[in-house]
Amino acid sequence: MNPKAEFDIIVYGATGFTGRLVAEYLAQKYGVGGDVTWAMAGRSADKLAAVRDEIGAPKDTPLVVADASDPASVKAMVARAKAILTTVGPYQLYGSDLVAECAAQGTDYLDLSGEPNWMAEMIGKHEAAAKKSGARILFSCGFDSIPFELGVYFAQKTAKEKLGAMVPRVKGRMRKMLGGLSGGTAASGRATMAALQKDPSLFALMINPFALTPGFTGPAQPPGNKQEHDPDVGADVGPFMMAAINTKNVHRSNLLQGHPYGADFVYDEMSIIDPKTPAAFADMPAEGGPQPGEGPSKEEREAGFYDCLFIAIAPDGRKVQVSVYGDKDPGYGSTSKIIAETAIALVNAPDVAGGIWVPGAALGDRLVKRLSDNAGLTFKVES
Repeated sequence: MNPKAEFDIIVYGATGFTGRLVAEYLAQKYGVGGDVTWAMAGRSADKLAAVRDEIGAPKDTPLVVADASDPASVKAMVARAKAILTTVGPYQLYGSDLVAECAAQGTDYLDLSGEPNWMAEMIGKHEAAAKKSGARILFSCGFDSIPFELGVYFAQKTAKEKLGAMVPRVKGRMRKMLGGLSGGTAASGRATMAALQKDPSLFALMINPFALTPGFTGPAQPPGNKQEHDPDVGADVGPFMMAAINTKNVHRSNLLQGHPYGADFVYDEMSIIDPKTPAAFADMPAEGGPQPGEGPSKEEREAGFYDCLFIAIAPDGRKVQVSVYGDKDPGYGSTSKIIAETAIALVNAPDVAGGIWVPGAALGDRLVKRLSDNAGLTFKVES
């Protein structure tokens, strides 16, 4: 961490839809100048002040002007924080210089990226610098992929306690979900498609479940690309859009922890199909949908939720089942709480070494507890 930091956390992108929710959460939960010191950052001081007032944050909430197109302002912002929490995406368009600056200065970095092509590039370019400086770089700190990475972590921990050992096979099954795709996620998807059109070689990375585990390739994984019957849930299952990023992060988590799930670990994610409702997030809309800065009303965010089942299967067929439940819509209400609490957990974990991490691999039980206590997540052993 940056030893000269003025703030624990700077929320970069605080005038955007999700960044505003993060700032609102921090203001309501922790106030200003208390146990968690934080600031709001964005391109315009006037817009920052307006958002500060709109969300009911105190007048003395610190405001920091920084613009991705102005490297000097980004460098100055990074120098002032223990951790930069950025909601400024798509990250492949606006995040590369910020990652480089954090890795160079020893400042922690957290984002909401679901862009594996860009994440793989950043790992190759900046992991050595982050390890040297002590910066902890954490991608995918929202709905993609913390509930899933920690769901597998919790399932494996439960398997060890109940079955005597971690297991080589886990299934993630989205049972129910209410809440839409975020504008940032949709924009990231469109940016990724544009990158694929420009460089078709990236397609192999996108379909490779081990794209974020450089130097390691495990066994073949289930494709999860068509409807099928799953006897372990007693229902049909179909494609789950977030699986493309979540599975990669789960395998990176296994790698970073030293392969406690085994080098032969197999994991897939699918949606349980309710004949009355469409499969959750089966496809990314190519056009239309929410735009960056747009999102659901407070009432819609409050009404949302998600419920994901994880089935850990031992080689002899014995099983344990656990679930992860989130109490707000996944793309905004839950995500904003998750990334805020992950940032706080990270700055309170000086023992975590520098490098490019996956949140659960870096923080483990500490993050499970913090999200359970503060962010509306419930981790439950079902059988």
